Amino acid sequence: MADPISFYHHQIKAHTAQLLKVKKQLLAYSMLRLVVFLLTVFAVYLFFGEVKWVIAIVLVAIAAFIYLVSRQTDLQYRRDTIVALLKINQTEIEVKQRRYFQLPKGNEYKDAAHYFSQDIDLFGRGSFYQYLNRTALQEGSDLLAALLTENAIDQIGAKQKAIEELSEMAEWRQEFSATASLVKTGVRTEEITAWLERNRPFVSQLMGRIPKLFSVLSVSVLALLFFNLLPGSVLLFWSMLGLAISLVFTKKITKLSIHISKIKSTFYQYNKLLILLEDAVFKSPLLQEKQKLVANEHIKPSQAIKELSTLLNALDNNNNIFYLIFANGLFLQSITTSYKIEKWIEKNGKDVKKWFNSIAFFDAYNSLGNFAFNHPGYTYPSLSDKDFVLQSVQAGHPLLDPGKSVLNDIQIGKERFFIITGANMAGKSTFLRTVSLQIVMANVGLPVCAEKVVYNPVKLMTSMRTTDSLTDNESYFFSELKRLQFMVEELKKDTYFIVLDEILKGTNSTDKAIGSRKFVEKLVASKATGIIATHDLSLCGAAKEIPQIENFYFDAQIIANELYFDYAFKKGICQNMNASFLLKKMGITD
Repeated sequence: MADPISFYHHQIKAHTAQLLKVKKQLLAYSMLRLVVFLLTVFAVYLFFGEVKWVIAIVLVAIAAFIYLVSRQTDLQYRRDTIVALLKINQTEIEVKQRRYFQLPKGNEYKDAAHYFSQDIDLFGRGSFYQYLNRTALQEGSDLLAALLTENAIDQIGAKQKAIEELSEMAEWRQEFSATASLVKTGVRTEEITAWLERNRPFVSQLMGRIPKLFSVLSVSVLALLFFNLLPGSVLLFWSMLGLAISLVFTKKITKLSIHISKIKSTFYQYNKLLILLEDAVFKSPLLQEKQKLVANEHIKPSQAIKELSTLLNALDNNNNIFYLIFANGLFLQSITTSYKIEKWIEKNGKDVKKWFNSIAFFDAYNSLGNFAFNHPGYTYPSLSDKDFVLQSVQAGHPLLDPGKSVLNDIQIGKERFFIITGANMAGKSTFLRTVSLQIVMANVGLPVCAEKVVYNPVKLMTSMRTTDSLTDNESYFFSELKRLQFMVEELKKDTYFIVLDEILKGTNSTDKAIGSRKFVEKLVASKATGIIATHDLSLCGAAKEIPQIENFYFDAQIIANELYFDYAFKKGICQNMNASFLLKKMGITD
């Protein structure tokens, strides 16, 4: 696998060269348009008075101008895509340098009542989401947050294969993300699918056929008028009849047009993403399954969207007064277009949601594949059904600087509990979040920060950052009790890995010791597995009486009147506390 930093620098170099080339082409086409205009003016001047030649020159000039504008529009889009690709690669280099606080924080996904997200820095500034997320679409961002929080332990192997395959498709991922980043719409995809589901046709089958007959009769009237077989008043009467028929449907056509105008841009922009998905070749079953959402026996979704775009443009022509009178008065064109749109919705409407879902899936999974690509030294957990939950060799936290992070081995058996003691700032909380995040990442299918991991899938539940609530008039202690009650009720329904940072922090030490001991016994009896960090050394005595409990610690040493941490995970009970030393060292106490 290529070194990520080298790959990103190579991409920046290549895209910079492409951007320079496209800018030169854009300048050339701008000059060509000016040349065509000047030549047209000169040619008309030369042949002025010769109507046929002037008409021919103008028509050729219009055709050339339309071609040049179309080509220039394509080049402008390519320029914007290349600029987006440059930004993507520059962002990845910054993130590799641990500079990612400018990226979206995901604060909207914070949920204090969630099983674990509040406790493990999943969302917010400096969070795992901010480090991981590269989604370009709101729907993709929502799905990524849902994947991180769903607490699901099924199909982990399939997820791993999908992420691993996408990690190896770096250029395709970047092209997809760059294209998605250019999508600018004012309508959410769920609004579009909801409208398509609610929409009821107003042009009947019979009425859908009438415009054809009316158009034939209109052509006949025009032909007879041309040969002076009918007076001009007949054409006027006939066109007024056509307008009267169209007027009957005007209100409903206008309503349809309003809805259509809102979604037209979305369909047009998403069409480019559909083409990328249709043309991609995937091997992993999960990616193939999601790609099939944009498959259709009769027509490719991108082609279907193109057909709809043509119809939407035709309906928009009603804004032109001449089109409105001529096309509707003689050919009932708005009724025909509305009928075709309704038929399109009837045929493809139910599939649009699947198309959008597929796009959102790949937008979200591209972030996961990108994460795997950026961390070639991480490992995909080997799944097991043995009598342990987690065996990690040299495990660390992905948000810590690799050059400073202290790695630890972790092995915790099924239905076992670790009680972890330690000095302040010695690494207990970081360790709890490392283990918690490894479980979350493993369940999502991501590689984790470790040399080797064997994992028996389990759901996660934590209580580390309980807060009081002034709004709900709840004390800190009552909020904590509610959280513990929630855990007990959930353990009756399913198996969880429990992570606790102190129990009953909001009460006095004697009451806390008694209550904590009883709660630990409750957890052990529930067949759960987990880790409990505490400053209460009396809780460590439970290991002597309950065989499922083991004691571990992080300590601190005072060397030459300075506090030293090794952040090493050790078996036993911590004997060195540092609160008194720190109070004295900082001049708070004598």
